[in-house]
Amino acid sequence: MERRDIVLVVDDSPETLSLLTDALEAAGTTVLVATEGANALALVERITPDVILMDAIMPGMDGFEACRQLKRNKAVAHVPVIFMTGLSETEQIVKGLEAGGVDYVTKPIAPDELIARIRVHLANARQTHSARAALDAAGRYLLSANRAGRVLWSTPQATTLLTALSAAAPGDSFTLPEPVRRWLEGRNGDGSGGEMAAVEVSVEGSPRRLKLSYVGQIGPEELLLRIVEDSGIPPEQVLKSKLNLTLREAEVLVWLARGKANRDIGEILGLSPRTVNKHLEQIYAKIGVENRAAATALAVTALTPR
Repeated sequence: MERRDIVLVVDDSPETLSLLTDALEAAGTTVLVATEGANALALVERITPDVILMDAIMPGMDGFEACRQLKRNKAVAHVPVIFMTGLSETEQIVKGLEAGGVDYVTKPIAPDELIARIRVHLANARQTHSARAALDAAGRYLLSANRAGRVLWSTPQATTLLTALSAAAPGDSFTLPEPVRRWLEGRNGDGSGGEMAAVEVSVEGSPRRLKLSYVGQIGPEELLLRIVEDSGIPPEQVLKSKLNLTLREAEVLVWLARGKANRDIGEILGLSPRTVNKHLEQIYAKIGVENRAAATALAVTALTPR
């Protein structure tokens, strides 16, 4: 039997609950109902919905606070929350998105439009959740954070390193240290900006140092980062040793892995573009790859601690 999607509707209006329940059940979903935020939080402890429709203003705990608490719960943080607001309540729309909502619909609600939005967000959430599960299984040292430095999610390996920075677990509203927050604030929309491609932080009371580097942007305010423990060995020395390269070849490969074009690599290392090309040909042959992308992937793997 095919599994039915579960939609949790949180609203204190009997008319809205009746309208949405009828429309959603007719669309083939299972509908759960809560009349206030506290009830919704208690319900998701027993059943994990696939999507949540959240009224913004309710008696008791309102939708904004309910959403914030849901996003702090690692078990349901991935569930998309769609807010329901009044037609002209722009302030509520902004507040809902800041609380962690992915979208909003205005009242009176058009069921067909709502169902279409639900399907889009369900597909996106499943794709993202699957990608994160794959990263967890692959053992990558990755995390995502917003520009204020709050960790949104992290793989188990990254979590282990993050806990060295604070007694608080990353799932408990963990915020990165101040040097990292300043570095994140300097990133532009494409992740560029500032002088540093990475930032290092010390573990208090220990000689250990952790390095965070920018990987990419995966949302309007969500940056993907890599965290590694800095061994103190220069990356070119690591590649030279692990991939059996000359020091110059290792230097070229380091800058290739950082996304630099041949001309840029030549300027950085004081080489002509022709010499850079010759080094790349030798590197490809030595490490058994055929192109830049494969060489970059191998270099990143070699530089990532296991």
